[in-house]
Amino acid sequence: MLAVGGELGGGAALLRLATLHLLNQLLPDELKFGVRTYAERDRYYYMAAHGENATKLKRLLAVTAPSAGGGYLSDKFKKFVEEAKVEVRVDNIRLTPSGLVAADLTISEGGAAVKYYVYLQNSILLDFRSTDRSRAELAARLLRLAGVSAEVSKAGNRGVWRVEATTDMLAAGREDLRNALAEIVRATTERGWVDEKKAEFWLKKLERGRTVREGLPKYRVRLDKGALEVRFASPNPDSITRETQRLKEMGLVEDWHFTVKMPEEDRDGYLYIPREGLAYAAWLSVYGSEKQRELATKFVSYILERAREEGDDVYEKVREVVEEGKARGSLTLKGFEKRVEVEGREHVVKVIDGGAEFDVGRSGKTLLRIRITAEVDGIRSEYTITYGRSGAGNAAVGYAVAKASAPGGREADAERFSALVEALTGKRPGVYRTRDGKIEMMCYGEHLEGFRRYAELTDAIEKWLRETRR
Repeated sequence: MLAVGGELGGGAALLRLATLHLLNQLLPDELKFGVRTYAERDRYYYMAAHGENATKLKRLLAVTAPSAGGGYLSDKFKKFVEEAKVEVRVDNIRLTPSGLVAADLTISEGGAAVKYYVYLQNSILLDFRSTDRSRAELAARLLRLAGVSAEVSKAGNRGVWRVEATTDMLAAGREDLRNALAEIVRATTERGWVDEKKAEFWLKKLERGRTVREGLPKYRVRLDKGALEVRFASPNPDSITRETQRLKEMGLVEDWHFTVKMPEEDRDGYLYIPREGLAYAAWLSVYGSEKQRELATKFVSYILERAREEGDDVYEKVREVVEEGKARGSLTLKGFEKRVEVEGREHVVKVIDGGAEFDVGRSGKTLLRIRITAEVDGIRSEYTITYGRSGAGNAAVGYAVAKASAPGGREADAERFSALVEALTGKRPGVYRTRDGKIEMMCYGEHLEGFRRYAELTDAIEKWLRETRR
Protein backbone atom coordinates (compact mmCIF):
# COMPACT_ATOMS: atom_id res chain seq x y z
CA MET A 1 0.00 0.00 0.00
CA LEU A 2 1.40 3.42 -0.97
CA ALA A 3 0.24 6.45 1.03
CA VAL A 4 0.35 9.82 -0.75
CA GLY A 5 0.31 13.17 1.08
CA GLY A 6 1.36 16.75 0.37
CA GLU A 7 -0.45 19.79 -0.97
CA LEU A 8 -1.69 18.02 -4.07
CA GLY A 9 -3.69 15.54 -2.00
CA GLY A 10 -5.86 13.40 -4.24
CA GLY A 11 -4.32 15.02 -7.31
CA ALA A 12 -0.96 13.53 -6.37
CA ALA A 13 -2.54 10.12 -5.85
CA LEU A 14 -4.23 10.27 -9.25
CA LEU A 15 -0.98 11.39 -10.87
CA ARG A 16 0.83 8.38 -9.42
CA LEU A 17 -2.01 6.08 -10.41
CA ALA A 18 -1.81 7.39 -13.99
CA THR A 19 1.93 6.77 -13.96
CA LEU A 20 1.46 3.17 -12.84
CA HIS A 21 -1.13 2.60 -15.59
CA LEU A 22 1.33 3.96 -18.17
CA LEU A 23 4.02 1.65 -16.83
CA ASN A 24 1.61 -1.24 -17.18
CA GLN A 25 1.24 -0.51 -20.88
CA LEU A 26 5.01 -0.96 -21.29
CA LEU A 27 5.23 -4.23 -19.37
CA PRO A 28 4.88 -7.72 -20.88
CA ASP A 29 1.46 -9.26 -20.25
CA GLU A 30 2.75 -11.64 -17.59
CA LEU A 31 4.06 -8.69 -15.52
CA LYS A 32 1.03 -6.40 -15.68
CA PHE A 33 -0.69 -5.69 -12.35
CA GLY A 34 -3.79 -3.90 -11.07
CA VAL A 35 -4.04 -1.17 -8.39
CA ARG A 36 -6.95 0.86 -7.01
CA THR A 37 -7.14 4.31 -5.40
CA TYR A 38 -9.41 5.39 -2.56
CA ALA A 39 -9.74 8.14 0.07
CA GLU A 40 -9.94 7.57 3.81
CA ARG A 41 -11.23 10.12 6.35
CA ASP A 42 -11.25 12.72 3.55
CA ARG A 43 -7.58 13.32 4.14
CA TYR A 44 -5.42 10.40 3.11
CA TYR A 45 -5.37 8.93 -0.37
CA TYR A 46 -4.18 5.38 -0.94
CA MET A 47 -3.21 3.14 -3.82
CA ALA A 48 -3.50 -0.54 -2.97
CA ALA A 49 -2.61 -3.79 -4.68
CA HIS A 50 -3.72 -7.20 -3.41
CA GLY A 51 -2.75 -10.84 -3.93
CA GLU A 52 -0.89 -11.52 -7.16
CA ASN A 53 -1.11 -7.82 -8.08
CA ALA A 54 0.77 -6.96 -4.87
CA THR A 55 3.49 -9.48 -5.74
CA LYS A 56 3.96 -7.96 -9.19
CA LEU A 57 3.99 -4.41 -7.81
CA LYS A 58 6.64 -5.39 -5.26
CA ARG A 59 8.74 -6.89 -8.01
CA LEU A 60 8.49 -3.68 -10.04
CA LEU A 61 9.58 -1.63 -7.02
CA ALA A 62 12.41 -4.03 -6.26
CA VAL A 63 13.99 -3.86 -9.70
CA THR A 64 13.33 -0.17 -10.49
CA ALA A 65 13.72 1.55 -7.11
CA PRO A 66 15.93 4.67 -7.12
CA SER A 67 19.35 3.75 -5.79
CA ALA A 68 22.51 5.53 -4.69
CA GLY A 69 25.72 3.80 -5.66
CA GLY A 70 23.91 0.49 -6.02
CA GLY A 71 22.30 0.66 -2.58
CA TYR A 72 18.55 1.10 -2.20
CA LEU A 73 17.43 4.37 -0.63
CA SER A 74 14.85 2.72 1.60
CA ASP A 75 14.97 -0.34 3.83
CA LYS A 76 11.52 -1.23 2.47
CA PHE A 77 13.01 -1.67 -0.99
CA LYS A 78 15.61 -4.03 0.49
CA LYS A 79 12.76 -6.12 1.91
CA PHE A 80 11.04 -6.09 -1.48
CA VAL A 81 14.25 -7.41 -3.06
CA GLU A 82 14.42 -10.20 -0.51
CA GLU A 83 10.80 -11.12 -1.23
CA ALA A 84 11.34 -11.01 -5.00
CA LYS A 85 12.66 -14.56 -4.94
CA VAL A 86 13.23 -16.32 -8.21
CA GLU A 87 12.53 -19.96 -8.87
CA VAL A 88 14.90 -21.98 -11.05
CA ARG A 89 13.92 -25.18 -12.82
CA VAL A 90 15.92 -27.55 -15.06
CA ASP A 91 14.36 -29.60 -17.86
CA ASN A 92 15.26 -31.65 -20.91
CA ILE A 93 18.96 -32.38 -20.37
CA ARG A 94 20.00 -33.74 -23.76
CA LEU A 95 22.66 -34.37 -26.36
CA THR A 96 21.82 -32.51 -29.58
CA PRO A 97 22.17 -34.17 -33.04
CA SER A 98 25.39 -32.16 -33.50
CA GLY A 99 26.81 -33.66 -30.29
CA LEU A 100 26.35 -30.53 -28.18
CA VAL A 101 25.35 -30.96 -24.52
CA ALA A 102 22.31 -28.81 -23.79
CA ALA A 103 19.55 -28.26 -21.24
CA ASP A 104 16.57 -25.99 -20.66
CA LEU A 105 16.65 -23.73 -17.60
CA THR A 106 13.59 -21.70 -16.60
CA ILE A 107 13.75 -18.73 -14.21
CA SER A 108 10.43 -17.43 -12.90
CA GLU A 109 9.26 -14.82 -10.38
CA GLY A 110 5.94 -13.18 -9.64
CA GLY A 111 4.16 -14.93 -12.50
CA ALA A 112 6.83 -14.07 -15.10
CA ALA A 113 8.93 -16.90 -16.55
CA VAL A 114 11.70 -17.10 -19.13
CA LYS A 115 13.30 -20.23 -20.60
CA TYR A 116 17.04 -20.11 -21.29
CA TYR A 117 19.27 -22.64 -23.02
CA VAL A 118 22.36 -23.95 -21.22
CA TYR A 119 25.24 -25.36 -23.29
CA LEU A 120 28.31 -27.19 -21.95
CA GLN A 121 31.34 -26.64 -24.18
CA ASN A 122 34.67 -25.13 -23.13
CA SER A 123 32.62 -23.26 -20.54
CA ILE A 124 29.07 -23.23 -19.20
CA LEU A 125 27.05 -20.93 -21.45
CA LEU A 126 23.54 -19.69 -20.62
CA ASP A 127 21.88 -18.15 -23.67
CA PHE A 128 18.60 -16.38 -24.49
CA ARG A 129 17.62 -14.86 -27.85
CA SER A 130 14.52 -13.07 -29.07
CA THR A 131 13.41 -10.58 -31.71
CA ASP A 132 11.32 -8.93 -28.96
CA ARG A 133 13.59 -6.58 -27.06
CA SER A 134 11.16 -6.23 -24.13
CA ARG A 135 11.30 -10.02 -23.73
CA ALA A 136 15.10 -9.90 -23.72
CA GLU A 137 15.04 -7.11 -21.11
CA LEU A 138 12.81 -9.33 -18.94
CA ALA A 139 15.29 -12.20 -19.38
CA ALA A 140 18.13 -9.93 -18.23
CA ARG A 141 16.14 -8.65 -15.24
CA LEU A 142 15.27 -12.16 -14.05
CA LEU A 143 18.93 -13.16 -14.34
CA ARG A 144 19.92 -10.13 -12.28
CA LEU A 145 17.37 -11.15 -9.64
CA ALA A 146 19.14 -14.52 -9.66
CA GLY A 147 22.42 -12.73 -8.90
CA VAL A 148 23.95 -12.60 -12.39
CA SER A 149 25.04 -9.25 -13.85
CA ALA A 150 23.42 -9.74 -17.26
CA GLU A 151 22.88 -7.18 -20.02
CA VAL A 152 21.00 -7.21 -23.33
CA SER A 153 23.10 -7.03 -26.50
CA LYS A 154 22.40 -7.11 -30.23
CA ALA A 155 23.07 -10.48 -31.89
CA GLY A 156 24.31 -9.54 -35.36
CA ASN A 157 22.23 -7.39 -37.71
CA ARG A 158 19.11 -9.57 -37.85
CA GLY A 159 17.06 -7.73 -35.25
CA VAL A 160 17.78 -10.40 -32.64
CA TRP A 161 18.44 -9.46 -29.02
CA ARG A 162 20.60 -11.66 -26.84
CA VAL A 163 21.30 -12.24 -23.14
CA GLU A 164 24.19 -14.53 -22.25
CA ALA A 165 26.31 -15.46 -19.25
CA THR A 166 29.32 -17.75 -18.96
CA THR A 167 30.86 -19.77 -16.12
CA ASP A 168 32.35 -17.00 -13.98
CA MET A 169 29.27 -14.80 -14.26
CA LEU A 170 27.00 -17.73 -13.40
CA ALA A 171 29.18 -18.75 -10.45
CA ALA A 172 28.42 -15.30 -8.97
CA GLY A 173 24.71 -16.14 -8.97
CA ARG A 174 22.49 -17.07 -6.05
CA GLU A 175 22.66 -20.55 -4.57
CA ASP A 176 19.51 -21.92 -6.25
CA LEU A 177 20.82 -20.98 -9.69
CA ARG A 178 24.26 -22.47 -8.98
CA ASN A 179 22.64 -25.66 -7.68
CA ALA A 180 20.55 -25.98 -10.85
CA LEU A 181 23.62 -25.59 -13.06
CA ALA A 182 25.52 -28.10 -10.93
CA GLU A 183 22.64 -30.53 -11.44
CA ILE A 184 23.09 -30.22 -15.22
CA VAL A 185 26.86 -30.75 -14.97
CA ARG A 186 26.54 -33.83 -12.75
CA ALA A 187 23.81 -35.41 -14.89
CA THR A 188 25.77 -34.99 -18.12
CA THR A 189 28.98 -36.28 -16.48
CA GLU A 190 27.22 -39.43 -15.27
CA ARG A 191 26.05 -40.04 -18.83
CA GLY A 192 29.62 -39.67 -20.13
CA TRP A 193 28.88 -36.53 -22.18
CA VAL A 194 31.31 -34.24 -20.35
CA ASP A 195 34.97 -34.76 -19.40
CA GLU A 196 35.26 -35.48 -15.66
CA LYS A 197 38.17 -33.08 -15.05
CA LYS A 198 36.36 -30.26 -16.81
CA ALA A 199 33.17 -31.03 -14.88
CA GLU A 200 35.09 -31.04 -11.57
CA PHE A 201 36.53 -27.60 -12.39
CA TRP A 202 33.04 -26.20 -13.12
CA LEU A 203 31.54 -27.76 -10.00
CA LYS A 204 34.22 -26.25 -7.76
CA LYS A 205 33.47 -22.81 -9.15
CA LEU A 206 29.72 -23.27 -8.73
CA GLU A 207 30.01 -24.70 -5.22
CA ARG A 208 32.13 -21.96 -3.71
CA GLY A 209 30.63 -19.16 -5.81
CA ARG A 210 32.80 -16.47 -7.33
CA THR A 211 33.64 -13.58 -5.02
CA VAL A 212 32.31 -10.93 -7.42
CA ARG A 213 30.70 -7.97 -5.69
CA GLU A 214 26.93 -8.22 -5.93
CA GLY A 215 25.26 -5.35 -7.74
CA LEU A 216 28.17 -4.42 -10.01
CA PRO A 217 27.84 -5.01 -13.76
CA LYS A 218 30.57 -6.77 -15.69
CA TYR A 219 33.41 -4.38 -16.51
CA ARG A 220 35.97 -5.20 -19.15
CA VAL A 221 39.52 -4.80 -17.82
CA ARG A 222 42.38 -5.13 -20.30
CA LEU A 223 45.62 -3.65 -21.64
CA ASP A 224 45.46 -1.82 -24.97
CA LYS A 225 49.01 -1.34 -26.26
CA GLY A 226 50.20 -1.29 -22.66
CA ALA A 227 47.57 1.22 -21.53
CA LEU A 228 45.00 0.14 -18.93
CA GLU A 229 41.37 0.17 -20.07
CA VAL A 230 38.44 -0.27 -17.68
CA ARG A 231 35.14 -0.20 -19.56
CA PHE A 232 31.48 -1.10 -19.14
CA ALA A 233 29.28 -1.33 -22.26
CA SER A 234 25.54 -1.82 -22.65
CA PRO A 235 22.78 -1.10 -25.21
CA ASN A 236 20.50 -0.20 -22.29
CA PRO A 237 20.57 3.55 -21.42
CA ASP A 238 19.19 2.78 -17.95
CA SER A 239 22.20 0.57 -17.21
CA ILE A 240 24.62 3.30 -18.31
CA THR A 241 22.73 5.91 -16.27
CA ARG A 242 22.64 3.67 -13.20
CA GLU A 243 26.39 3.01 -13.35
CA THR A 244 27.12 6.72 -13.94
CA GLN A 245 25.15 7.53 -10.79
CA ARG A 246 27.10 4.90 -8.84
CA LEU A 247 30.46 6.40 -9.84
CA LYS A 248 29.32 9.92 -8.97
CA GLU A 249 28.11 8.73 -5.57
CA MET A 250 31.54 7.19 -5.12
CA GLY A 251 33.11 10.62 -5.71
CA LEU A 252 34.39 10.33 -9.29
CA VAL A 253 33.96 13.34 -11.60
CA GLU A 254 32.47 12.84 -15.06
CA ASP A 255 34.72 13.88 -17.99
CA TRP A 256 37.77 13.69 -15.73
CA HIS A 257 37.73 10.40 -13.83
CA PHE A 258 35.39 8.72 -16.33
CA THR A 259 33.61 9.40 -19.62
CA VAL A 260 30.12 8.37 -20.71
CA LYS A 261 28.61 7.68 -24.12
CA MET A 262 24.90 6.84 -24.27
CA PRO A 263 23.60 4.14 -26.69
CA GLU A 264 22.67 5.28 -30.21
CA GLU A 265 20.52 3.20 -32.55
CA ASP A 266 22.35 -0.13 -32.91
CA ARG A 267 25.48 1.03 -31.09
CA ASP A 268 26.13 0.18 -27.45
CA GLY A 269 26.70 2.93 -24.94
CA TYR A 270 29.73 2.74 -22.72
CA LEU A 271 31.37 4.07 -19.58
CA TYR A 272 35.17 4.36 -19.70
CA ILE A 273 37.45 4.78 -16.68
CA PRO A 274 41.06 5.78 -17.47
CA ARG A 275 44.06 5.16 -15.23
CA GLU A 276 43.47 8.43 -13.36
CA GLY A 277 39.89 7.45 -12.52
CA LEU A 278 40.85 4.06 -11.09
CA ALA A 279 43.70 5.61 -9.08
CA TYR A 280 41.32 8.22 -7.65
CA ALA A 281 38.81 5.49 -6.74
CA ALA A 282 41.62 3.74 -4.85
CA TRP A 283 42.40 7.05 -3.08
CA LEU A 284 38.72 7.42 -2.13
CA SER A 285 38.74 3.91 -0.66
CA VAL A 286 41.19 5.24 1.95
CA TYR A 287 40.53 8.98 2.29
CA GLY A 288 36.92 9.51 1.14
CA SER A 289 33.85 9.94 3.33
CA GLU A 290 32.41 6.85 5.02
CA LYS A 291 29.97 6.22 2.15
CA GLN A 292 32.65 6.91 -0.48
CA ARG A 293 35.07 4.52 1.21
CA GLU A 294 32.42 1.79 1.24
CA LEU A 295 31.53 2.20 -2.44
CA ALA A 296 35.13 2.70 -3.61
CA THR A 297 36.47 -0.31 -1.67
CA LYS A 298 33.80 -2.52 -3.21
CA PHE A 299 34.50 -1.20 -6.71
CA VAL A 300 38.30 -1.38 -6.54
CA SER A 301 38.32 -4.93 -5.17
CA TYR A 302 35.92 -5.96 -7.95
CA ILE A 303 38.16 -4.45 -10.66
CA LEU A 304 41.13 -6.30 -9.15
CA GLU A 305 39.15 -9.55 -9.41
CA ARG A 306 38.26 -8.86 -13.03
CA ALA A 307 41.92 -8.06 -13.77
CA ARG A 308 43.11 -11.31 -12.17
CA GLU A 309 40.78 -13.22 -14.50
CA GLU A 310 42.40 -11.53 -17.53
CA GLY A 311 45.94 -12.62 -16.65
CA ASP A 312 49.01 -11.71 -14.61
CA ASP A 313 50.06 -8.74 -16.79
CA VAL A 314 46.63 -7.07 -16.49
CA TYR A 315 46.43 -7.78 -12.76
CA GLU A 316 49.88 -6.33 -12.09
CA LYS A 317 49.02 -3.16 -13.99
CA VAL A 318 45.76 -2.70 -12.06
CA ARG A 319 47.51 -3.42 -8.75
CA GLU A 320 50.16 -0.82 -9.60
CA VAL A 321 47.52 1.82 -10.32
CA VAL A 322 45.57 0.97 -7.15
CA GLU A 323 48.69 1.20 -4.97
CA GLU A 324 49.60 4.47 -6.67
CA GLY A 325 46.18 5.91 -5.85
CA LYS A 326 46.22 4.76 -2.23
CA ALA A 327 49.69 6.30 -1.76
CA ARG A 328 48.50 9.79 -2.68
CA GLY A 329 48.53 12.08 0.35
CA SER A 330 49.97 9.32 2.55
CA LEU A 331 53.22 11.20 3.33
CA THR A 332 54.14 14.70 4.56
CA LEU A 333 56.92 16.97 3.33
CA LYS A 334 57.64 18.50 6.71
CA GLY A 335 60.24 16.45 8.50
CA PHE A 336 60.98 14.23 5.49
CA GLU A 337 64.59 12.88 5.49
CA LYS A 338 66.40 10.58 3.10
CA ARG A 339 69.87 9.74 1.76
CA VAL A 340 70.26 9.45 -2.03
CA GLU A 341 73.14 9.02 -4.44
CA VAL A 342 73.61 11.35 -7.43
CA GLU A 343 76.56 11.10 -9.82
CA GLY A 344 78.27 8.70 -7.43
CA ARG A 345 78.02 11.06 -4.45
CA GLU A 346 75.73 10.56 -1.45
CA HIS A 347 73.50 13.44 -0.40
CA VAL A 348 71.45 13.94 2.76
CA VAL A 349 68.03 15.50 2.08
CA LYS A 350 65.95 17.11 4.87
CA VAL A 351 62.69 18.83 3.92
CA ILE A 352 61.60 21.74 6.10
CA ASP A 353 58.33 22.73 4.43
CA GLY A 354 56.54 22.89 1.11
CA GLY A 355 53.36 23.61 -0.78
CA ALA A 356 51.84 24.29 -4.21
CA GLU A 357 49.97 27.20 -5.78
CA PHE A 358 48.56 28.29 -9.13
CA ASP A 359 49.96 31.09 -11.28
CA VAL A 360 49.22 32.52 -14.72
CA GLY A 361 52.04 32.47 -17.26
CA ARG A 362 52.78 34.98 -20.00
CA SER A 363 50.69 32.96 -22.45
CA GLY A 364 47.70 33.17 -20.12
CA LYS A 365 47.88 29.46 -19.26
CA THR A 366 47.50 28.25 -15.69
CA LEU A 367 50.76 27.06 -14.17
CA LEU A 368 51.42 24.97 -11.06
CA ARG A 369 54.29 26.06 -8.87
CA ILE A 370 55.62 23.54 -6.36
CA ARG A 371 57.76 25.25 -3.71
CA ILE A 372 59.91 23.24 -1.32
CA THR A 373 62.21 24.48 1.43
CA ALA A 374 64.91 21.91 2.14
CA GLU A 375 68.43 21.33 3.38
CA VAL A 376 70.63 19.22 1.11
CA ASP A 377 73.99 18.40 2.70
CA GLY A 378 73.30 21.08 5.29
CA ILE A 379 72.73 23.84 2.70
CA ARG A 380 69.26 25.38 3.00
CA SER A 381 67.56 26.54 -0.21
CA GLU A 382 64.16 27.38 -1.66
CA TYR A 383 63.39 25.16 -4.65
CA THR A 384 60.63 25.94 -7.15
CA ILE A 385 59.35 23.65 -9.92
CA THR A 386 56.92 25.26 -12.38
CA TYR A 387 54.58 22.84 -14.18
CA GLY A 388 52.75 23.67 -17.39
CA ARG A 389 51.03 21.77 -20.19
CA SER A 390 53.04 21.10 -23.32
CA GLY A 391 52.75 19.66 -26.82
CA ALA A 392 50.00 17.96 -28.78
CA GLY A 393 49.46 15.46 -25.96
CA ASN A 394 48.99 18.22 -23.37
CA ALA A 395 51.71 16.61 -21.26
CA ALA A 396 52.53 17.96 -17.79
CA VAL A 397 56.13 19.24 -17.80
CA GLY A 398 57.93 20.83 -14.86
CA TYR A 399 60.78 23.31 -15.28
CA ALA A 400 63.49 24.73 -12.95
CA VAL A 401 66.77 26.60 -13.45
CA ALA A 402 69.93 26.17 -11.39
CA LYS A 403 71.04 29.36 -9.61
CA ALA A 404 74.50 30.77 -10.29
CA SER A 405 74.34 32.54 -6.90
CA ALA A 406 73.81 29.30 -4.97
CA PRO A 407 76.66 27.91 -2.83
CA GLY A 408 79.04 26.08 -5.19
CA GLY A 409 77.43 27.65 -8.30
CA ARG A 410 75.06 26.22 -10.89
CA GLU A 411 76.57 22.71 -11.00
CA ALA A 412 76.27 22.21 -7.25
CA ASP A 413 72.75 23.69 -7.16
CA ALA A 414 71.60 21.39 -10.00
CA GLU A 415 73.04 18.36 -8.19
CA ARG A 416 71.30 19.28 -4.93
CA PHE A 417 68.02 19.84 -6.85
CA SER A 418 68.38 16.39 -8.46
CA ALA A 419 68.98 14.81 -5.05
CA LEU A 420 65.85 16.50 -3.64
CA VAL A 421 63.59 15.40 -6.51
CA GLU A 422 64.90 11.83 -6.51
CA ALA A 423 64.50 11.57 -2.74
CA LEU A 424 60.88 12.78 -2.91
CA THR A 425 59.68 11.03 -6.08
CA GLY A 426 62.08 8.12 -6.61
CA LYS A 427 62.86 9.51 -10.07
CA ARG A 428 65.83 11.63 -11.09
CA PRO A 429 64.99 14.77 -13.12
CA GLY A 430 66.45 15.52 -16.53
CA VAL A 431 69.38 17.97 -16.40
CA TYR A 432 70.28 19.95 -19.54
CA ARG A 433 72.97 22.55 -20.24
CA THR A 434 72.20 25.34 -22.68
CA ARG A 435 74.63 27.13 -24.98
CA ASP A 436 74.62 30.24 -22.83
CA GLY A 437 75.84 28.25 -19.80
CA LYS A 438 72.52 27.83 -17.98
CA ILE A 439 71.51 24.52 -16.44
CA GLU A 440 67.84 23.55 -16.73
CA MET A 441 66.12 20.75 -14.81
CA MET A 442 63.01 19.04 -16.20
CA CYS A 443 60.38 17.00 -14.36
CA TYR A 444 57.59 15.03 -16.06
CA GLY A 445 54.36 13.19 -15.30
CA GLU A 446 56.13 10.42 -13.37
CA HIS A 447 57.67 13.01 -11.05
CA LEU A 448 54.32 14.74 -10.60
CA GLU A 449 52.77 11.42 -9.58
CA GLY A 450 55.54 11.07 -7.00
CA PHE A 451 54.79 14.54 -5.62
CA ARG A 452 51.14 13.54 -5.23
CA ARG A 453 52.12 11.23 -2.38
CA TYR A 454 52.57 14.25 -0.12
CA ALA A 455 49.56 15.67 1.72
CA GLU A 456 50.74 19.28 1.21
CA LEU A 457 50.73 18.87 -2.59
CA THR A 458 48.17 16.26 -3.61
CA ASP A 459 45.00 18.42 -3.61
CA ALA A 460 46.60 21.25 -5.63
CA ILE A 461 48.03 18.78 -8.16
CA GLU A 462 44.64 17.05 -8.56
CA LYS A 463 42.90 20.39 -9.09
CA TRP A 464 45.51 21.67 -11.55
CA LEU A 465 45.46 18.48 -13.63
CA ARG A 466 41.66 18.60 -13.78
CA GLU A 467 41.42 22.29 -14.69
CA THR A 468 44.12 22.18 -17.37
CA ARG A 469 42.94 19.00 -19.09
CA ARG A 470 41.64 19.17 -22.64
